[in-house]
Amino acid sequence: MNLKYTAARGTKDVLPEAAAKWRYIKNIARQVFNTFGYEEIITPMFEPTELFTRGIGETSDIVTKEMYNFTDKKGRNLTLRPEGTAGVVRAYLENRLYTLPMPLKLFYTGSMFRYERPQAGRFREHVQVGVEVFGSKSPYLDAEVIATVVTIFTKLGLSGLTTQLNSIGCKECRPAYTAFLRDYFTKNSAGLCDNCKLRAEKNPLRIMDCKEENCKKTAGGGNLPGMASYLCVNCKTHFEELQKGLKLLGVTYKVNEALVRGFDYYTGTVFEVHSEKLGAQTAIMGGGRYNDLVEEFGGDKTPAVGFGFGMERLVAVIDALGIKLPLENTLDYFIVHLGPEAFEKALELAALLRKTGKSVKLLYEEKNIKAQMKTADQLKAKKVIIIGENELKDGVLLLKDMADGSQKRVSYENLIQG
Repeated sequence: MNLKYTAARGTKDVLPEAAAKWRYIKNIARQVFNTFGYEEIITPMFEPTELFTRGIGETSDIVTKEMYNFTDKKGRNLTLRPEGTAGVVRAYLENRLYTLPMPLKLFYTGSMFRYERPQAGRFREHVQVGVEVFGSKSPYLDAEVIATVVTIFTKLGLSGLTTQLNSIGCKECRPAYTAFLRDYFTKNSAGLCDNCKLRAEKNPLRIMDCKEENCKKTAGGGNLPGMASYLCVNCKTHFEELQKGLKLLGVTYKVNEALVRGFDYYTGTVFEVHSEKLGAQTAIMGGGRYNDLVEEFGGDKTPAVGFGFGMERLVAVIDALGIKLPLENTLDYFIVHLGPEAFEKALELAALLRKTGKSVKLLYEEKNIKAQMKTADQLKAKKVIIIGENELKDGVLLLKDMADGSQKRVSYENLIQG
């Protein structure tokens, strides 16, 4: 075979076996979202570029290095969405969702695009599942949002995970910490990458999220004083009550003062869930509060909180942990047909069974019974229907249960009805 085309670098095909895992995970997530009172929202795959530069922050890695930008035929600057929050906030305002009862709890699934170096569990196109909640500043809502994703992971059988938690303050208290970091990193700029040298002046908090090893060392490997001692009374109280809420909800956690997340829109609470099974990049989800973003986009001041996790990274963890998801075999019947008349009868029967909601497959070429049974076994059919000369003559079907190997003759009517 002379292969002419392959998938673009940083993308991958999700083949049927893996797609079954994705489907199961999404179904579990939807069930959990339903129990927590979330509703689904679907936003466009591309948005005006300014939506992301303004929301995520001009000094973030995503904006400076990773966005897929393009110009359409009218000269408009557009970007394939690199994350989900900005688009949901835009939809919240444009469609006047703020007129609905609060808090408004939304969830979404969809592809995100970032031009970054592909590595384990990280792709240039990845599918994200996320939630956004608007209209409440309660720390107990933060706790419930964290409990939502922990519930999803628990139902999937994940263990050995660590929920990390921090507060990065607000507009009132963060400037003092930012000034401290600016002074520190300016004095130690020799150990910073070129991007972080720029951040040292514009947004030194982003340096704490840099993945470059030299920048991590310059930042003290997580030993640099954190935001905790700079928090104002409101932020400190919020963070303490958040931890109380997590304990009430039975969520275990640890405070990580080096945790800042990579987006400028976060305020106060930030959190991640980590797995040691992923190698260098251990986070499988992240989120936090963004109380200023709705106002930044032209709306009224609206508290909000959310999270997102990538399907690829989550599946990698599930596989690394050896978790066998209870995937259902969806093929109810495989029809074996012997001869032209039996094939016609098989087509008719398949159509009738599909109308009752059953899944049915059959071969469209004439093959012997051994070859057809081998195909049925490969497809893991639950039952096989055999139509041969004797069955046609007697007006019945031979039904074989593939689980126990038992066989019985049944009428067409009983099969369809039962």
